[in-house]
Amino acid sequence: MKILARGSKQQLKELQEKVQNSTHLLEFADENQVVVGQINSADLFIDMQFDTLPNHIEQYHGVQVPMLLGAVKIQLAAVIGHKIATQNTLIFGFNALPTFINRKVAEVSLLHPHQANELNALMQSLNWDYKLVNDRVGLFTPRVICMIINEACYTLQEGTASKRDIDTSMKLGTGYPYGPFEWADLIGVKEVYEVLAALYEDTKEERYKICPLLKTQYLKAKKFYADAN
Repeated sequence: MKILARGSKQQLKELQEKVQNSTHLLEFADENQVVVGQINSADLFIDMQFDTLPNHIEQYHGVQVPMLLGAVKIQLAAVIGHKIATQNTLIFGFNALPTFINRKVAEVSLLHPHQANELNALMQSLNWDYKLVNDRVGLFTPRVICMIINEACYTLQEGTASKRDIDTSMKLGTGYPYGPFEWADLIGVKEVYEVLAALYEDTKEERYKICPLLKTQYLKAKKFYADAN
C-alpha cells in the first residue's frame, strides 16, 4: 500500500516507526503544496494535522482514496458536514496526537456509520489493530489523558506534591508509560490545552475547565521540564 501523509516532524516520525516493519510505502506530502492529483496517486492519505488546520478540507474535493484525518480537537461531522462530495467518500478520524500514533491499537472514528466495513477493510490492509470510538471531540484516550494532566496541574498548583513526585506516583500506581507532566511535554502543552479547551466548548462540563497553571504554561509556550525534547 502506498501511503501519502502530512503532519509535523514528530507525527511523521511516529507514523514512519509504525509502518517501518511493513511492506507499505510511506511518502511525505509537501505541507503547502499537496494537491488532489498527488493524493489520488496513493492508496491512502493521512492528514495528521487536520484538527489544527481543518481548512485543509477545502483542498480535498475530488479525492478518491480513503482519508485518515487527525480529529481529536474537532468533531468530523461538525467540521466537514456537507463540505465534501458524497456519503461514498471514505473519511475516517483518528487519534494523531504525538505519542498516540505509534501504538499497538489505533483509535479511530467514523464520519459515516455505514462505512464501518470499509474502515475494517482499510485497517486490515494496514495490518493495524484499532478501536472504534464515537466521532466526538476528545475521542476517548486523549480525553482521559488530558484530564489527568489538568488534574495534576491543580495538584502542583496547590503545592501538594512536586512534578517529579506526581509523575513517579502516576507511573508506579497506574503503570502508565509517562507521568502527567512528562506526557504533557511529549504531546505538547499547546495540544493538551487545545484539547481541553475544545472539550469544554463542546460540553460546558466543569471537569474540563483548564487549570490556571496549565493555561500559563500554554500562554508562555513553556514545557513543564526545561530539558524535555
